[in-house]
Amino acid sequence: MVTFESPFAAALNGLLQSEPWARERLLPFASEIVELRAPPLPALRFSITADGGLVAAPGSGQASLVIALRRETLAAAVKGEDQLLRAIDVAGNAKLAAEVMFLARHLRWDAEEEAAKLVGDAAAHRLVALARGAAAWHADVARRIAGSFVEYAVEEKALLVKRGALEEIAAAHAHLRDGLERLEKRVERLAEGH
Repeated sequence: MVTFESPFAAALNGLLQSEPWARERLLPFASEIVELRAPPLPALRFSITADGGLVAAPGSGQASLVIALRRETLAAAVKGEDQLLRAIDVAGNAKLAAEVMFLARHLRWDAEEEAAKLVGDAAAHRLVALARGAAAWHADVARRIAGSFVEYAVEEKALLVKRGALEEIAAAHAHLRDGLERLEKRVERLAEGH
């Protein structure tokens, strides 16, 4: 039976097969289930095999580890690895979580090597360079659009307030509150005197 997990498991297994050290790190967790949640997509469940690979796991049974990607994960990925990791919630087996996070940080897909198998070294080098350039361009465009939106929201429409202006408003509010309290005390004293 083909599930949503099957293509992902095949891709991850291809990556794990090229890095034996990575499979060895997963061996102690054989038969444990890892669940990946990325709403609104359906949850993906993988079971770790005895050889350190992955297979689609049945929907029943409790997952040993649940990795949940929050809605802001995509935006955080553009900002860098640290921001990305802050946008991911992890619950369950702490040792398995540590290994999965280690693999996420250190396991890299060699796109150029995979492409070279299909089109040759020179063409693969050019294709990967083109893809990297396109990805960098998209990230730059996303940053510029976000910056432009923030500038528009702050400067043109005043939907957002600059930090300095917010601090001024807070100080003015505190000053006004203190003045109002002094005025109330004066009114009370005047009312007591009459």
